[in-house]
Amino acid sequence: MHTIVVHQHLYQPPREDPWLEVVPTEPSAAPDHDWNTRIARECYARLAAVETHRRDERAAPRDPDARAGLTRIVNLYAWCSFDVGPTLCEWLDVHAPDVLAAMQRGDAASIRRWGHGNAMAAPFHHVILPLASPRERRTEIRWGIKDFRRRFGRAPEGFWFPECAVDEETLEAVAAEGIRFTILAPYQMEGAVGNGQPVRWSGASGRSLTIVPYDGALAGDVAFGGLLRSPRALAERLLSRERDGEASLRCTTLATDGETFGHHHRGGEMALAEALGMIVHRPGVRLQNAATLVASSPHLPDIRLVSPSSWSCAHGVERWRSNCGCRLDGNHPPAQQWRGPLRHALTVLAHQTDAIFSDEGARLFREDPWAVRDAFGDVVAGDREALAHFANTVVVDDATDAMRTRARELLEMQRASLRTFTSCAWFFDEVDRIEVRQVLRYAARALELSGQAARLTPEFMTALSHATSGHGDAITAADVFVREALPHRDPVLMVAAAAIALATAGQPTTPIACFDCDLASHDAQWAVSIRHRRTGAVAHYIGIAEGAGPSLAVRLGAAGSSERAWTTVPLHELPEVAARQLLVAHADDDHALLG
Repeated sequence: MHTIVVHQHLYQPPREDPWLEVVPTEPSAAPDHDWNTRIARECYARLAAVETHRRDERAAPRDPDARAGLTRIVNLYAWCSFDVGPTLCEWLDVHAPDVLAAMQRGDAASIRRWGHGNAMAAPFHHVILPLASPRERRTEIRWGIKDFRRRFGRAPEGFWFPECAVDEETLEAVAAEGIRFTILAPYQMEGAVGNGQPVRWSGASGRSLTIVPYDGALAGDVAFGGLLRSPRALAERLLSRERDGEASLRCTTLATDGETFGHHHRGGEMALAEALGMIVHRPGVRLQNAATLVASSPHLPDIRLVSPSSWSCAHGVERWRSNCGCRLDGNHPPAQQWRGPLRHALTVLAHQTDAIFSDEGARLFREDPWAVRDAFGDVVAGDREALAHFANTVVVDDATDAMRTRARELLEMQRASLRTFTSCAWFFDEVDRIEVRQVLRYAARALELSGQAARLTPEFMTALSHATSGHGDAITAADVFVREALPHRDPVLMVAAAAIALATAGQPTTPIACFDCDLASHDAQWAVSIRHRRTGAVAHYIGIAEGAGPSLAVRLGAAGSSERAWTTVPLHELPEVAARQLLVAHADDDHALLG
């Protein structure tokens, strides 16, 4: 019997503004608002509803969620093993809930069909776990498992590692949490992996983990070759049993980024669906998910792990901490000497914010602060009510409102700190790319929430100044931090100005991004109170809006301040969602007058 498994790794880095918790416009993603929206349209939504044009119903996967018609509509999440990054799930939950629902239906359908689900868990953030501290690694794994349980309603059997980056300690950590298997590249193991069947890794503690090796050559041809141009060619490659003259019981596992199907290769999702339709009823062939394969493979050969190793760095995990030579642009010499200093700067900052969390948390929390951080995974992607309830249950009995708010700020500081190690920041060639800017924005947010930014920022800037590009202009990560990461206006002030402008225009004023707003009119002025939905922090302002449309501006200041101390905020500096709402309302008013 020849078993075929197709696994899709679905992930986008967190792109949210860390103060507003919304994704800003990304012009490079045009015609869409941002890259999450574009890739969801080009890939994730299409994988949920692929039109297959085969007329022989026996030759196409039967999807219980398919619609009848001239074509078959196939939910590939019901036929392919997959993992979906928790930070991507956060975005899908709000902006593409139908896609997330299709993933959940697909997992449920696979359990009915095979007895085991297609979905696999992953760390909450896309971090290189072998480079994380043991405490960070444990939190990332536990948050990922908690988020998986909440979304898919079951315990995960499998776990996907970002970039397939593993070492002995990382496998020990997931095995300790009850994970049964993972998927790795064949060159990450030493031992009997020739026929593609699952193998067993055993750790020093006595714990073990099943590893499903994927077909590296097949993955490369799908991702970077032309194999998705022909469904028949893809089917033949999946069906091929002849490898190095060996024709025996074997398994072919295709593992690649899910974005390959539809985003990187237009029509790739259709090619995959058609190929699976060609092979699903072939004699001697069975299509399964990775979990079912593992459950049906009780006798496993032992292997040794290549530790550390990953699927995208020939030097182990050096791509994420050194100038190892791995790069995208092969026309230029390696010039990633900024990678090490960037990681060092963020690691030092994490140690400093950890010390603040431990010290203040010991006075605020009923339990050990690090146990509270791990438990925060139950609600970290939840709504404001869940966050507030969690804070109320973990703080000391005599906590004041200010103490509860500070407890939430400390947990948000940890969330921001963990996000600074998102792997994408080190993957590409230049220090001034959007991915580096994004992790530095999370660093700026962590500094702010620490309450000690004035003390910590100079040292952080000095460390960042050593992360220098290879260009003649010698851009540093410190330059990126000042120019593109630090907010040049207080985001809370900008939200207050937006609330006043919307109220003046007679538009809905709450919520604005991740803030709830409460306004009252006093003597031609507006008093506004805004509350952050994640931390519960409240700020009070007073001001007035002047002008309309593109010439609109808001003058405002802290409640109780004199007008001489107020600042002026023009329309283009307001949060994007509010500025757009005001311009649309102004245009509608103009059209009504002309009409």
